[in-house]
Amino acid sequence: MIKGSSVALVTPFTINESIDYSAVAQLIDWHVEQGTKAIVVAGTTGESATLAKEEVIELATFSAKHSNGRIKIIAGNGTNCTKSAVALTQALNNTGIDGLLTVTPYYNKPTEQGLYDHYKAIHDASRLPITLYNVPSRTACDMSVELVARLSELKQVVAIKDATGELKRVRELRDNCPEDFILLSGDDVSGTEFCKLGGDGVISVTANVVPKQMAQIQKLINKKEFQQAQLLDETLAQLHKDLFVESNPIPVKWALKYVKRISNAKLRLPLTELSSVGQSKITKALNDLTHNFQEY
Repeated sequence: MIKGSSVALVTPFTINESIDYSAVAQLIDWHVEQGTKAIVVAGTTGESATLAKEEVIELATFSAKHSNGRIKIIAGNGTNCTKSAVALTQALNNTGIDGLLTVTPYYNKPTEQGLYDHYKAIHDASRLPITLYNVPSRTACDMSVELVARLSELKQVVAIKDATGELKRVRELRDNCPEDFILLSGDDVSGTEFCKLGGDGVISVTANVVPKQMAQIQKLINKKEFQQAQLLDETLAQLHKDLFVESNPIPVKWALKYVKRISNAKLRLPLTELSSVGQSKITKALNDLTHNFQEY
């Protein structure tokens, strides 16, 4: 599966709110050039909550075809209905993608046994590797270390994206999961420290805007050049923070428009355009980076 720097890709829309596939293709090409290891489409940052099942399948199929093996493509397949998640998983099996990112069921607040049975049903329907996705700030549902360890025994469950920001979990997961189970941070603010403590990489929102630098941090960590990785990460610290000044992906879409990687920052309701206060914060964070980098 994936290690190093992966991007939780935005879903560019046209003004009419259809998926802008020309922009998707350009973003994929850019991430290939910049050293990103994998692209996650139709995840939280990709506005999965407002994508129809047919759009997720179409986006996954297009991304896999356009990437043509140059970069791994992972697609979000999680919903809060096991039956619909299984159906989406079965459809995604045939799209040419490399793996699945499966978020915990949101809103329902299932028991641990309910969570296990949900993931087991998805696992049994999948022909692709599965990355568990734990983001309780979004889902009101937390996966315990014990549950992750139990799920990691399933053949297709190969990784977890942990977005809790709780660094103690790195050691706990390492101690309780198989040696080859992949630990990925979904929290940009603590992602570098997560990897220094034994994590295998990140699935990053910040990598939408500065993919080369995020990839370089992971390369430095892989070479155990931790001090250099930390110094580079510190230059991105304000951007990590400000990309969440409002609900993700509102700020990152505006940032991508600002640096001219997408033509507009169109979102689907109930998400709305970044406020003027947010725009000022993002503008300052990006302009400050020009003292360190020549390009985004």
